[in-house]
Amino acid sequence: MVKGMKQTEIGLIPEDWEVRELGEVGAVRMCKRIFQHQTVEYGEIPFFKIGTFGKEPDAFISRKLFEEFKTKFSYPKVGDILISAAGTIGRTVVYDGEERYYQDSNIVWIDNEEHIISNHLLKYVLDIVSYNTEGGTIQRLYNNILRSTKFVCPPLPEQEAIAGALSDADAWIESLEQLIAKKRMIKQGAMQELLTPKEGWEVKKLGEVFKLKQGVQCGVEKQFKNHSKGLVRFIRIVDVTQSNTEARFISDPGIEHRLNFNDLFMVRYGAPGVVGFNYEGVIANNLFRLIPKREIVNSYFKYLFDFMKPTLEEISSSSTMAALNFTTLNNVDLSFPSLIEQTRIATILSDMDADLAALEQQLHKARQIKQGMMQELLTGRVRLV
Repeated sequence: MVKGMKQTEIGLIPEDWEVRELGEVGAVRMCKRIFQHQTVEYGEIPFFKIGTFGKEPDAFISRKLFEEFKTKFSYPKVGDILISAAGTIGRTVVYDGEERYYQDSNIVWIDNEEHIISNHLLKYVLDIVSYNTEGGTIQRLYNNILRSTKFVCPPLPEQEAIAGALSDADAWIESLEQLIAKKRMIKQGAMQELLTPKEGWEVKKLGEVFKLKQGVQCGVEKQFKNHSKGLVRFIRIVDVTQSNTEARFISDPGIEHRLNFNDLFMVRYGAPGVVGFNYEGVIANNLFRLIPKREIVNSYFKYLFDFMKPTLEEISSSSTMAALNFTTLNNVDLSFPSLIEQTRIATILSDMDADLAALEQQLHKARQIKQGMMQELLTGRVRLV
């Protein structure tokens, strides 16, 4: 046994800490039920359902109904931790006092008088607790499950120290998120300025600058998860539109189909106009390569196509799925500055991307550090008092 620690049903904790149940903290509360006919698309008081919890509302209720229900029935107080009891179980939002109403049973809170645990710390506890379930995955966080959920509870003075440290970590993360958002807006403004045609620039049809070549078709049964000799990376729409997708590999169809690192390609179906750049391998048949017919700076056109995405989406059409028609695409006008100007623009925007990537890495690291802090501080492995 580790000195100063004791064994409990949920593991080792400090001797002066306790294992409590959320039901001891306070009663589970929820708002009064709102029926669909009582909501409108636009109105005075936002009404949050489980699908819009923590996001933007898509329904509203009248002030009269809000005031009546707020007075007669349960309503959260400032600082209460709202909990999703359906959908993605256990998501939390701190109620900040803004006039809002919440869907009954799907969004609940614990009426915490803060005699056992402060709401300041409860927010972090709820982020890491394991809800007791029978048979594994649950579709709903029932009140009895919530009430019986156990958590580790330090003394009140230590709670504030822990919550303060985690709050500082949150502030660090939020500052990085705000900086990244600001940098993205600056980049968007720079693209608007840099890519808008200037005096002396040429305008060329896309078909004058690029030859379009569709990718190869390869069934799922011929795609492999592991790379080996004779296989090449198979680049699909999800590899371009989603992050952290598992790579696929196929038999090498030949050098004429291979994509080099600096080559441009584009999504044709489903997410038309999304541009791929800095990939190596072979693209799927719902993608197509843009092979230059003349000397260009590829990275300039990567940014230009990103900037033109609304236009590319507008010209895509299909009765079943949005798609780019090659004939239409070949007639799209492209801003074509000199090679020197293409290089200058691409360099400026590339430097901005590098700056953003570095900040994203910092944000990822900050989130990892906070997660580690939660595991150490909320279990008592690291003490602050």
